[in-house]
Amino acid sequence: MTVGVPREIKEQEDRVALTPAGAAQLCRRGVTVLVEAGAGLGSDYPDEEYREAGAEIVADAAAVFQRADLIVKVKEPQDVEISRLREGQILFTYLHLAASKELTTQLLATGVTGIAYETVQIGHRLPLLEPMSEVAGRMSVLVGAYFLAKHEGGRGTLLGGVPGVLPGNVIIIGGGTCGLNAAKVATGIGADTTILEIDSQRISWLDTAMPAARTLYSSESALMEMLPRCDLLIGAVLVPGARAPKLVTRPMLRAMRKGTVVVDIAVDQGGCVETSHPTTHEDPIFVEEGVIHYCVANMPGAYARTSTQALTSVTLPYIQTLATQGLKAACETFPELRGGINCQHGRLTCHGVAEAHGMEFTEPVCEP
Repeated sequence: MTVGVPREIKEQEDRVALTPAGAAQLCRRGVTVLVEAGAGLGSDYPDEEYREAGAEIVADAAAVFQRADLIVKVKEPQDVEISRLREGQILFTYLHLAASKELTTQLLATGVTGIAYETVQIGHRLPLLEPMSEVAGRMSVLVGAYFLAKHEGGRGTLLGGVPGVLPGNVIIIGGGTCGLNAAKVATGIGADTTILEIDSQRISWLDTAMPAARTLYSSESALMEMLPRCDLLIGAVLVPGARAPKLVTRPMLRAMRKGTVVVDIAVDQGGCVETSHPTTHEDPIFVEEGVIHYCVANMPGAYARTSTQALTSVTLPYIQTLATQGLKAACETFPELRGGINCQHGRLTCHGVAEAHGMEFTEPVCEP
């Protein structure tokens, strides 16, 4: 297959789907790699590095989509990109279809085989989502701490406190990869940190792995008890492939103090806070019920170079196998890839997305 890497055009998305080192590895195996001019600049990878790696720099995105058999991206396709997709192509990217019925319908109409990074699952792990969850989790505490500053409209609470002054209170809903990494940073700066989780085995593991944080079984009553003294609330809930559950309602939000901060990392899956809606890095916050909401849907894009390197490290084996052996062989080598197929030949092939939109589900088939 010919692999195409277009420049990301979602607002303020500076990541790129493939590093020059990744492109070099594909080229050494005889794969033709097309990279749109300027695609890597946001991650500090100039075109020349891709040329030296053996990739072909293509002047515009239209040519990349026209010539490539396998389109590799970071974020879900935008309207102009959807119009360029065609039957027989494979699109490999983060799709997050459960958050948008419109995008789902548009993608089905193209006939493309859409493989979503976020629904490739091995046991309880989501190996292609984990690196971005790690970035977003760590970043959530940093941005939350920033917007708690008085000059940004926050309460003026320093999360780590100082000698003689109690630290701020951080509540993290969800103890998965995202929540764990948020807790690492929160406890690292000295914040009073509590992780809410519903999986008893995960709670036991977190209790051992994160002794500096408290764990609590997640429930509405537990949240209601904690929200009045919370300074930073981080929503790190994930149901693979499905819309995030609304765990924090507007009435619950009213229990929080004015100037506290909510970071809803789950916003790209619809959000776990009722009042959340997607924002951008350029305009990242809004206020509801006196509470500052940070709901940027592509948080890792702020640290584009780190995120690009982390993403390529986990996606490259799949890209290489798809490009050199095709979909069927790739699914045999990586059985988990079958679960990543969200749409195929105009049919919806992901249970979570079908349930989210009330649409018909069809079993995916690992064939060209």
